Amino acid sequence: MTDAAELWIVRHGATEWSRNGRHTSTTDLPLLPDGEDEARRLAPRLADVEFAAVFSSPRARALRTAELAGFPEAEVDQDLAEWSYGDYEGRTGDDIRGERPGWSLWSDGAPGGETGHQVSARLDRVVAEVEARGGRTLVFAHGHSSRALAARWLGRPVADGGIFHLDTATLSQLGHEHGRRAVVRWNA
Repeated sequence: MTDAAELWIVRHGATEWSRNGRHTSTTDLPLLPDGEDEARRLAPRLADVEFAAVFSSPRARALRTAELAGFPEAEVDQDLAEWSYGDYEGRTGDDIRGERPGWSLWSDGAPGGETGHQVSARLDRVVAEVEARGGRTLVFAHGHSSRALAARWLGRPVADGGIFHLDTATLSQLGHEHGRRAVVRWNA
């Protein structure tokens, strides 16, 4: 582990489904006009920061956020895709809990979708790449995958990502303090 490695995470701007709480993984929705405005407001905050690498989820909403934030050449990394919700794609948590009281993606997963172990394996590859590179790496991703990525950065189980609230088009920074991985800034 190198203390020089930092992971900067941007959640994509608002989409119709992110606004109304619908689980969106493989459905490739565009940003709303105000989601595009959110993404543009990131550009001045990131303009003077030097990154060793910039990656994006393959989804259009993440790629468009990267473009509007000033990173049109972000490299696509399949490992940054949103947690696959399977049969719960497009449904709200409240709707799902109406059928399955107490349900949580973090602990229960989704039928036909990814398990926490599968999500952990792919996000561990992202963490390993960031650490191997050193320097700052910027990623554009999604709500659940970004929160799970933070948990894995901290050496915690994916399910611990559920304790991190994350709004659209926000910037978070993970780094090190005294030789340990740490949250430097969250949901800013």
